[in-house]
Amino acid sequence: MPETLRIAVAQTTVHEDPTNPTLLRQSGTEVRRLMREAAAAGARLVHFTEGAICFPSKRVMSSLGPDEVGPSDWTKADWTVLQDEVDQIVALSRELRIWTVLPTVHQLPDARPHNSMYVVSDQGKLVARYDERMLSTTKVTWMYTPGRDPVTFEVDGYRFGLALGLDVIFPEVFTEYDRLGTDGVLVSYCSNGVNRNEHIGIQARGIAAINTSWISLAVPANPGAGLDAGVINPRGEWAVQGPSDNTPAVVVTDVDRADISETGRSFRQRTRERVGS
Repeated sequence: MPETLRIAVAQTTVHEDPTNPTLLRQSGTEVRRLMREAAAAGARLVHFTEGAICFPSKRVMSSLGPDEVGPSDWTKADWTVLQDEVDQIVALSRELRIWTVLPTVHQLPDARPHNSMYVVSDQGKLVARYDERMLSTTKVTWMYTPGRDPVTFEVDGYRFGLALGLDVIFPEVFTEYDRLGTDGVLVSYCSNGVNRNEHIGIQARGIAAINTSWISLAVPANPGAGLDAGVINPRGEWAVQGPSDNTPAVVVTDVDRADISETGRSFRQRTRERVGS
């Protein structure tokens, strides 16, 4: 196992209309461009935001809309183009020999889809899928089927957990990953069109410090959000951040198994066992 693992986190343009094939193609093209930049920088893994291919709008998808929000009509989405873009990303992961974590909408038979994160290996294999659990009121009422379970995967001996959307504001999600022995958690969060999201970055830093864990935070390139993509170290400090002008970009850093992480986890485990006994 290498002493460090180089990872990349991206901030990308996010579109909200999955019925528009042109926008889906534009998003896929941008994702693949940033994958190439990450690979050129020596990253073993690249991590994208929620909505990297599309962050479906509740109004675009509403069966009553766009003026009234109601149950989503997912037959309106261009699933063929969406899947083709995902397939091209999977193929490029194999070509570049880079792991890719890509949020996307995951179809279910006879049910609302999941809001998901796909983990694609450097061999171009879909090796894991995480489904957002802590859905917003809008998502759970009108749009998606919630997930149930935490998901972890390993790259070169480093174990990562996955969190999506509003998972980021629930500490118990990260306590669970701490108990599962992860070295870091990849958090994809969409703030598209929403201003003043600085608190999400503050919460992510707190989560990293509390759990002495690496946190990768992937967000849209959203001017005015007050939130940039970046990686936070186990002390809750930014190791790297994307450009503050919110332009689409990828940034890289090396993560390691810091002593503080091992000591902190051992202490938390002993204390929980003592308190729970």
